[in-house]
Amino acid sequence: MKLRIAWIGKTKEASIQALTAEYLKRIARYNACEGLELGSEEAVLRLREKTARTAPVLVLMDSRGRAMTSEDMADFLRDHLECGTQELIFAIGPADGWSEAARKSASAKLSMGPMTLPHELARVVLLEQIYRGFTILKGHPYHGGH
Repeated sequence: MKLRIAWIGKTKEASIQALTAEYLKRIARYNACEGLELGSEEAVLRLREKTARTAPVLVLMDSRGRAMTSEDMADFLRDHLECGTQELIFAIGPADGWSEAARKSASAKLSMGPMTLPHELARVVLLEQIYRGFTILKGHPYHGGH
């Protein structure tokens, strides 16, 4: 499975760039992954147009989405690994939120909770939770220390 994490807008903070790179590297130990810095919601939605054996699965991070525990995230990843998903795309949207059309076109909508987070910080939290999900699946002690 190819894992892609997409976000809208340029990363300004060097510390966020460093954390993003670190978590992408950690995730890559478990699964192929790629970070994508995109310019618009439309660019995110175009990621679904890629032709492959199966359509990419688009997961929008949205405050109105389903809240998950770290264990739920691990189960979500395992389900996609086991069902043969070729490409799983997690996307963090624009500052004013996803359009209704984008929400309707997504395969899933997930929430990081009721708090509002800056988009750059939300990205790091998402990446850490994806990494944590893979460590849970592999029985790595990273998650056990919480």
